[in-house]
Amino acid sequence: MFEDFLNALQNFRRNKTRTVLSLLGIIIGVASVIVIMSMGQSSTMQIQNTFGSSGLDMVSIGSGFMRRGVAAVTIEFNESFREDLFGNISGIKKIWYKNSLSGTVAYGDASASASCTAVESGYIEACGLKVEQGRSFDVTDDAMGTQKIILGSEVASSLFPNGDGVGKYITLVADKVPFNFEVIGIFAEQNSGMESTASGCYVTRGFYAKKIAPNPNASTVMVQAVSSDKATDLATALETYCKNLTGTEGSVRVMSMQTMIDQVSQITNTLSMMLSGIATISLLVGGIGIMNIMIVTVTERKQEIGIRKALGASPNTIRQQFLVESASITLMGGIAGIILGIAISIAVEYVRSQDIVISFKSCFIAFIFSVFVGVFFGLSPASRAAKLDPVVALSGE
Repeated sequence: MFEDFLNALQNFRRNKTRTVLSLLGIIIGVASVIVIMSMGQSSTMQIQNTFGSSGLDMVSIGSGFMRRGVAAVTIEFNESFREDLFGNISGIKKIWYKNSLSGTVAYGDASASASCTAVESGYIEACGLKVEQGRSFDVTDDAMGTQKIILGSEVASSLFPNGDGVGKYITLVADKVPFNFEVIGIFAEQNSGMESTASGCYVTRGFYAKKIAPNPNASTVMVQAVSSDKATDLATALETYCKNLTGTEGSVRVMSMQTMIDQVSQITNTLSMMLSGIATISLLVGGIGIMNIMIVTVTERKQEIGIRKALGASPNTIRQQFLVESASITLMGGIAGIILGIAISIAVEYVRSQDIVISFKSCFIAFIFSVFVGVFFGLSPASRAAKLDPVVALSGE
């Protein structure tokens, strides 16, 4: 077989133009599959980086949007509801309550609009939010309802351009009522799942429930799954439970960042697979071209086939010779296509300023498929050569 491979290379060298034209379909097909799959994986990674890697185990439950003509059935997010969730749904690690409000924060002559979130102790750490300066809330802050606040990076820059905000006292105006808070921390700039801290600020829910809006009910329930890969199943279970509890759809709105990422990734993968399927058509077209070239090659080399058969070569030997030659074309085309595909993928992802991701799985699959195409489409010409009568072959021009 190695001798057949060397003979094939010699034949390719004698017919360079024909060989290059035969390779084009295979090269383009393999390169296209690699580029499409690599771009799909790169896009998926960019989506994950945009949302951040923290907080993906969180599922939020908020008030839903009721359809017209349907009686509103609401769920009160109180302590009883928290106990019911723990008692009826598995896979829950922790449950946090939070409330949101908009307001204005001011320090001296500087002020900034901010979305304020009242959270329970431990929620900030669970979401992976990083406090760059100062510290986060502790259990005492929440239980005592202390007037302490953590600012987002953009809000802190507006109020304290010199970066000396920790320890200062600011005023938060919510619903036209001013509240004084001590700044105990400033968030770092980051992407963290379902929380965006840059233009916001955080206070303890203990203070919110006592002073800002004396109401024990939360506006949003954050449920933490035992792991991020269980978040999608947990979101489905929570939605089903709330639907059964109220008897109506849309009474609550259940959201999971992991579910959103999974859905977008599924769409991206589906599109990549569809486009890859279209790209493989060029491999099939290239295979048909190889079959035509091999038929011409068999016709041109009838005398060579006749001589080999006259010297005792078996039909299997002749068939193997031309199969190796056909597979060698696609072998070289596959290697060239992989190199071209990787180069194009790197160039495209560099231009798009994305992380460079090479789908080595697609490289392997495209390479194996290209060799299979060579063997499959070379089988008919090889069998035709093996069946030639030596006398007829020797008498041919």
